[in-house]
Amino acid sequence: MKFRVEREVLAEAVTWAVRGLSTRPPVPVLAGVLLDADEAGTLTLSAFDYEVSARVTIAAEVSEPGTVLVLGRLLADISRNLPAQPVDVATEGNKVQVTCGSSRFSLLQMPSEEYPTLPESPEASGTIDGTVFTEAVAQVSVAADRGDTLPILTGVRVEIEGDKVTLLATDRYRLAMRELTWNPASTDASHVALVPARTLSDTAKALGASGTIEIALASAGQGDGLIGFEAGQRRATTRLLDGEYPKVTSIFPTSVDTTAIVQTSAIVEAVKRVALVAERNTPVRLRFTEGQLAIEAGTGEDAQASEAIACDLQGPELEIAFNPQFLLDGLGVLGTPYSRFAFTQPSRPAVLSGQEESDGESDESYRYVLMPVRFAS
Repeated sequence: MKFRVEREVLAEAVTWAVRGLSTRPPVPVLAGVLLDADEAGTLTLSAFDYEVSARVTIAAEVSEPGTVLVLGRLLADISRNLPAQPVDVATEGNKVQVTCGSSRFSLLQMPSEEYPTLPESPEASGTIDGTVFTEAVAQVSVAADRGDTLPILTGVRVEIEGDKVTLLATDRYRLAMRELTWNPASTDASHVALVPARTLSDTAKALGASGTIEIALASAGQGDGLIGFEAGQRRATTRLLDGEYPKVTSIFPTSVDTTAIVQTSAIVEAVKRVALVAERNTPVRLRFTEGQLAIEAGTGEDAQASEAIACDLQGPELEIAFNPQFLLDGLGVLGTPYSRFAFTQPSRPAVLSGQEESDGESDESYRYVLMPVRFAS
């Protein structure tokens, strides 16, 4: 095998392909990236760990077609640090020679015949705007569980009905739901899938800039529990999580007694400052009164902090406490100048949503439900 490719093109492609590779693969060959140079002038890079697969095709000057397997992360590190010149790659015995300017690297070939076949993605189910999808995934995945006590909660539930997509995630302490539209291949499209949140987030970030993302979800009993994503020359699949997701939408309050509108940047900065004195797992207290939101942390002999910001309150005054990081997570992904809090009572979940104007309508397409924390009076 022998080919030449631009350094930036190679670095970007390798980084994309190996981004999900495990640092401790179940078998050694799964630490590799498969390079397949075709005489038609294309180079395809593939990576797979039995859960997630990635494949990208780029243009290359191919002198001798062939296939080799080399350590993925090592090739990614090398290609990112090469000088800005064309890269020549060629096999020589059991080595792969990488040359760029005066830089030369010799990599050991791994046994490509032992490399597993990448799974085939299901047929395309529809397309979605990359920017919108990336934002929606970020808004929801922030609420997914990061532990492994309940693996099912580490996923994002994706429900599709016609042209409507609903993303949902929870770790039992907060819940995030985003509703958006897409362009289904069939008007009667109906799917439910549980996608690992971390993989979904990484994939959305990597593909979002491509403009349009093609999503492939198998019909019941097909596709071997996979979801596929494709944008441009980049393709990825991930295995879905098994299990029945809990029916958590009942957490959304059916009535609202108090609403409060605050400037998003103001409350984010205030909570960050006040939370500096909050011990681990200690909440920040929010006291909503007409015209003002007072934010406090710390009690008794502990360090204390407080700050007040402007607030537009509708309904009875209210005092409530939240885990500061969970509150900041929700505020951080709203993406709107103003935040709207909706309450029933201090012991019940609060709903956070965004709005563009202080006196405008709330954008209900994204809702972040936050469980209150009990605090000493």
